[in-house]
Amino acid sequence: MIGNRGDMSAFAESFVREDIFMQQARNTAEELGTLDPSPAVGGLQKFLVETLRAKSIVEIGTGSGVSGLWLFAGASPETVLTSIDIEREHAASARAVFEEAGISSQRFRLITGTILEVVGKLADKNYDLVVLRPAADLMELIHEAYRLLRPGGILLIDHALSGGKVADPTQRDFDSISRRDGVRAVREDSRWSCTVLPVGSGVLLATKL
Repeated sequence: MIGNRGDMSAFAESFVREDIFMQQARNTAEELGTLDPSPAVGGLQKFLVETLRAKSIVEIGTGSGVSGLWLFAGASPETVLTSIDIEREHAASARAVFEEAGISSQRFRLITGTILEVVGKLADKNYDLVVLRPAADLMELIHEAYRLLRPGGILLIDHALSGGKVADPTQRDFDSISRRDGVRAVREDSRWSCTVLPVGSGVLLATKL
């Protein structure tokens, strides 16, 4: 629902509509304590998949499956999602909701394990879109994302601003520092063209040049 009149954030979050499967996954997210995109960020993911006509997507941080459902909402029947998480419970939640939503198991790979080890085994220049969500090992994952993306492919870092904490230099918790360093690294790397959007908890978008 839209909050105070003129509240752009509330308007953006209510601009898109989540289907029953997204709502179900979001309810599960509350139980599991997963990190998932807000509705506005989910809508942005769908928009990017449609715009890129993405056929191959990597998601790091499966969460409860909310993000994957938004990615599939913009995908063609040929699109394949590789989603990686450290927690088996998260992958199980995503698998269950994908199956309920009628998404063929041939269209997704849900992998659990040590994130950097799994990502390191993925093929170079093979993906149109990479979505990063965890703060842990973010610098290394940004480096890996560049390797994975085709030229012109897009990196999306969700929760990039930690809900505003990244913009506050007095915030020195692990997540804020990791995300602050990650945002700075992408901005200062001439191999990327990037921008930051204040939707959800903040999104960084970067195109591989």
